[in-house]
Amino acid sequence: MRLTQFHDLVREEFGQVRGDSLLVDHVIPALGGKTAADAIEDGIDPRIVWRALCDEYDVPPQRR
Repeated sequence: MRLTQFHDLVREEFGQVRGDSLLVDHVIPALGGKTAADAIEDGIDPRIVWRALCDEYDVPPQRR
């Protein structure tokens, strides 16, 4: 998954403001206690980060 696609999915699912906030403010245990932004910066594949966000916020499978 490309980073631009990741950001598009986050904004489509959570909205612009909330999505941007989630990326930098919400710590995700499945990502080793990192925020989504930190995980991507550390080299974790955006697809893995997207799936972790989806799991964390119970995004239905058809929108993952």
